[in-house]
Amino acid sequence: MQLSPVPAAYRPAEIRIHDFEEALILHTPADARAEAARCLHCPTAPCQAACPLHNDIGGALALLEAGDIDGAAQLYRETNPQPEACGRLCPQSFCQDACTLNKVGKPIDTRHLEAFVTTYQRRTTGVPLPEIAPATGKKVAVVGSGPAGLAVAEYLARKGHQVVVYERHSHPGGLLVYGIPKFKLSLESVEAKVHWLKELGVHFECGITIGKDISMAQLWEEYNALFLGIGSQEHTLPGIPGETLEGIHKATEFLCRGNLPAAMLPPEWREPLTVGARVHVLGGGNTAIDCLRTALRLPGVQDATCYYRRSKAEMPAGEDEYQHAIEEGAAFEWQVCPTAFVGDAEGKIRAVVYQRMSLCEPDESGRCRPVPIPDSEFTVEADAVILALGYRLDRTLASQVPGLALTGKGTIEVADRSTGETSVPGLFAAGDVVRGADLLSPAMADALSVAAAMDAYLKA
Repeated sequence: MQLSPVPAAYRPAEIRIHDFEEALILHTPADARAEAARCLHCPTAPCQAACPLHNDIGGALALLEAGDIDGAAQLYRETNPQPEACGRLCPQSFCQDACTLNKVGKPIDTRHLEAFVTTYQRRTTGVPLPEIAPATGKKVAVVGSGPAGLAVAEYLARKGHQVVVYERHSHPGGLLVYGIPKFKLSLESVEAKVHWLKELGVHFECGITIGKDISMAQLWEEYNALFLGIGSQEHTLPGIPGETLEGIHKATEFLCRGNLPAAMLPPEWREPLTVGARVHVLGGGNTAIDCLRTALRLPGVQDATCYYRRSKAEMPAGEDEYQHAIEEGAAFEWQVCPTAFVGDAEGKIRAVVYQRMSLCEPDESGRCRPVPIPDSEFTVEADAVILALGYRLDRTLASQVPGLALTGKGTIEVADRSTGETSVPGLFAAGDVVRGADLLSPAMADALSVAAAMDAYLKA
């Protein structure tokens, strides 16, 4: 407990704000060993219990402390299909906050040690391919190449099944590519994982939208089981006057156009992104923070402000995400809600009308319910507005599956998240399409459990 923490660092804000390179600076091998040496190896392993994937964190840190970086990386990979991503994207509220040393203000930097050992292994010795079971002759279609889809594809390929992943975008990766900014997770990491999966035998069909280019009926003719990992793709809109004005962007499109080369984008998104000097971001989650930080990296932006209808205490974004945005120059306006967008004669956004909110008793989410304050409206000039108000399931594909049951919230209904069995035999689902918009590691934990159920179904 007397040892000083050796956390990972971040590139200085005044430098990183000028590019889209990863902000995180990984540990050096020596610093990583020093940080791992602080682990108490608690018998109850609270960090492992708090991790949705139940990674053997204590065991990995023991190997790292002994200098066995490859061994530590492989131990993470036994339970986590995307340790490089989780080590960069998981909130500290999982393993790190559960660390016993948190009681004395010195939690181990567990997330970034996971990112270090797995990235170091990939860049030096490489990630070894696992043993693959004998071919079963069964074929599985995985719809969606996000975290859940990739996890299912890997698991089933290792069990000897033939797996084909369908992705509507031109490149695999789903949310990891078309949702997470490059300054948080580099394309190199995702592309390396996809290449590894191809070596494992997984086949990818990109630029194909199921339900449009290929029907679900066609998939049923060719495959023995189907997995839906299409996430929550449809944006929640404010439903106020002026929301179709030019210069109002949905979060995903904005993040993709701001972070990715044009060749990776759909044709309708390839026009260069120009937002002007004053950018408003509506919402309080991690996506809103990602939009703020992306906006601040774009040419000509002088001010990027987040407008949120609750207070900072209720904001769902992680504290470290918030701090990174503050460091980079983002501003926040609390307890305000937009009531109208104001455009000019050419139909371009020029201002937003807001109303101040008071907070009353908690609502169904457990957070204080915002209530409008009468006669509190005010207007703020804007050159661009980014809508980061949440996501829900796009029901287009679901509507093409006869008998597929949905929940009252519009997500796919499953008998049990651990099996992912839908109301249609042979059709399984996991991730955001079942949970609603959620975090990376819970989605993958569900996906791995569902993949095991699929394997049992295919072998029955």
